[in-house]
Amino acid sequence: MLETINNDSELFSFEFYPPKTEEGQVSLLEVIDKLAVAKPEFFSVTFGAGGSTRDKTFDTVMAIKAKGYSAAPHLSCVASTKENIKAIIDTYSANGINKIVALRGDLPSGMLSAGEFRYANELVDFIRKETGDHFEIHVAAYPEVHPQAMTADADFKNFKRKVDAGANAVITQYFYNAEAYFYFVERCEQNGITVPIVPGIMPITQFAQLSRFSEMCGADIPRWLRKRLEAYGDDRDSIQALGVDFVSQLCQRLLDNGAPGIHFYTMNQAAPTLAIIENLSV
Repeated sequence: MLETINNDSELFSFEFYPPKTEEGQVSLLEVIDKLAVAKPEFFSVTFGAGGSTRDKTFDTVMAIKAKGYSAAPHLSCVASTKENIKAIIDTYSANGINKIVALRGDLPSGMLSAGEFRYANELVDFIRKETGDHFEIHVAAYPEVHPQAMTADADFKNFKRKVDAGANAVITQYFYNAEAYFYFVERCEQNGITVPIVPGIMPITQFAQLSRFSEMCGADIPRWLRKRLEAYGDDRDSIQALGVDFVSQLCQRLLDNGAPGIHFYTMNQAAPTLAIIENLSV
């Protein structure tokens, strides 16, 4: 059994998606208790396209809070209205939630209007105007460039607008190329961006799912790693062993070179993330 990790600096945060069933909710709370040994700064909960998981996100956030842990709900603004967003942030504020991950989000299939918010910087600005400094606002960044961006420069300018609107910290899309993160951080420093930029990392547990996700979000899988994972076929034990070893080394390198922490995309599982954390010198 993993002993409680001595992590006074709150190096880690963990992300989940809201379960669809009561059984899933019970299972997720067990996962959260297991990950709590790492003393995370917070647990975050995703928000479906167009607010499709609004109630389930809220229920999961409040269940995390009821256990005494810090929770940070995701909030996406596309296909929404100012009235809807205000109702959500007011509810969270009234229930003692003081962290939010502010995102543009994806437009639901078949919906043509982006609503009253087009970009995440507009959401950040709205939250600040409505609630002042109540919320610690985290925003997203793409070290390997957002897949929908016209150019890398345009993508960076959009990112900077989010920070300038009042973000407190940044969580990156997951990546497996440390150089992309280091270059991105250097560019931020050159442009006067001083908020913490936390690398997002996804444990590797199966190749087909990882390949599909990476294609959608623009995360590059290094060719040598892709070939190794492909060669294992359906041998999940070997895939997971390689994944733990590679991702552990990646996380250690990031921390050794100044990353303020690691945000794990857990996929609602505890074991892969804990195996990585056990390997780290923190």
